[in-house]
Amino acid sequence: MTAETLTAVREVLIDALELPDSPADLTPDTQLFGARPELDSFGVVALVGALEDRFDITIDDDEFGAELFETVGTLTAFVDDKRASAA
Repeated sequence: MTAETLTAVREVLIDALELPDSPADLTPDTQLFGARPELDSFGVVALVGALEDRFDITIDDDEFGAELFETVGTLTAFVDDKRASAA
């Protein structure tokens, strides 16, 4: 995962989920799904839309899963992979 993508994913998480955290609080190991009450079904939809807009990617329905939203790191790695496959 790139530092640039990690920084941007942190910003999207904070904005989309209205988290009280600062970007530095969200490390690659920070747990998301199941650990953050903000990441409920509505939060997932908001987050996916925000990620798609920010990174100009499309996240298909079959790509949604708890493992995608497990940690900040898994989400960042996914975004990096999507961007690389689109290039």
